[in-house]
Amino acid sequence: MHRVAFHTLGCKLNFSETSAIARQFLQAGFERVPFEEAADVYVINTCSVTEQANKKCRRFIRQALRQNEAAYIIVVGCYAQLKPKEIAEIPGVDLVLGAGDKFRILELVDEFKKEDNPCVYNSDIGQVNSFVDAFSLGDRTRSFLKIQDGCDYKCSFCTIPLARGRSRSDSLPSILANARRIAAQGVREIVLTGVNIGDYGKDQPGTFLDVIRALDEVEGIERFRISSIEPNLLSSDIISFVAGSRRFMPHFHLPLQSGNNELLGKMRRRYRRELYAQRVAEIKARMPHACIGVDVIVGFPGETQAHFEDTYRFLNELDVSYLHVFTYSEREHTPAAAMPGQVDMGLRQQRSKMLRILSQKKRRFFYEQFTGTSRPVLVEAQADANRMFGFTDNYLKVVLPFRQEWANRILPVHLQGVNADGHVAGRLAQPVSLERE
Repeated sequence: MHRVAFHTLGCKLNFSETSAIARQFLQAGFERVPFEEAADVYVINTCSVTEQANKKCRRFIRQALRQNEAAYIIVVGCYAQLKPKEIAEIPGVDLVLGAGDKFRILELVDEFKKEDNPCVYNSDIGQVNSFVDAFSLGDRTRSFLKIQDGCDYKCSFCTIPLARGRSRSDSLPSILANARRIAAQGVREIVLTGVNIGDYGKDQPGTFLDVIRALDEVEGIERFRISSIEPNLLSSDIISFVAGSRRFMPHFHLPLQSGNNELLGKMRRRYRRELYAQRVAEIKARMPHACIGVDVIVGFPGETQAHFEDTYRFLNELDVSYLHVFTYSEREHTPAAAMPGQVDMGLRQQRSKMLRILSQKKRRFFYEQFTGTSRPVLVEAQADANRMFGFTDNYLKVVLPFRQEWANRILPVHLQGVNADGHVAGRLAQPVSLERE
């Protein structure tokens, strides 16, 4: 039996697709092992959002070869779509599959024998019209369910439309069938993923609101989360639905990218900061306890100190819970890479650090609001011999004493306060049965 190992770089969508590829290998008789162990075949699913993601890909290729210098190395995904020749020149790589071909590994390779020259399959992503469904299983308590792929937006900094093609969606019957398959495996929570999930329905009947309404009726799944949704696509109807839903969690992740309208225009974003602030205010009015995460890019071409300070003030005053801060990285074939006013890398990193500190403060403030209250926690992973982690409905990360029988259960937890690590210390709010449900 061949041993196969996988490593995923990037977003939740990539995790769902890696899991789908892994199931193909398991059905073909392979044994899956952790990436840190020796394997006959290594599959690295790549990201192209930043230059750092490209460097990580190279590092994991070297790691795989250290574990087994004779291993068959496969690189798939967005980086493989955009830079196939560059990857093929990396010593040890045997197969390169772009975003449109990554599900064809077992169709293209029989014996996984190393050759002198790597094979490269890089279909024109612009001609890819089909949707390939995917969801993750077995890696964690929650599952990432892919409902949409590709993007028709043309943000000036982004390579994703080049790597994944146009926006396309799974059919609603297929989404519901996959959700039921996930439920049958005992998974408690599903996170809906895609490149631009709010754009769902361009090639299918219905809208994103229709999808979440239908999923809310699926038996066996206790929690759903929306991974990320563009603020201009987050309608009042969606916010109202989540506010009244039993299963969709009060947790939103809204890409902002800049708090300055001039930069938002240069980024070709489809909203201005006033609309963003309205969406945040509407969420908080309906769900004061909701968690709101923000994506923000620092050091975009032309970003002056005044622009940055404008963004900082906007975020500081905004009632959001945490920030995902990205240091701008020039990407080939994007309009932003050729824009004047490229910001010094040291200054980019300095500004990133300032926003990450702001994020820590906001997260702590959000967490502390719930000290002394009780909330349901989905207990997930073992942190060490004495502790385990879980998340509340509104996405507070909670640390509990380790009890194996609590894993993958939703338990009432009293929140005692934020510890030195920035997590919420918790204890059971009431006695519960220790028998598995």
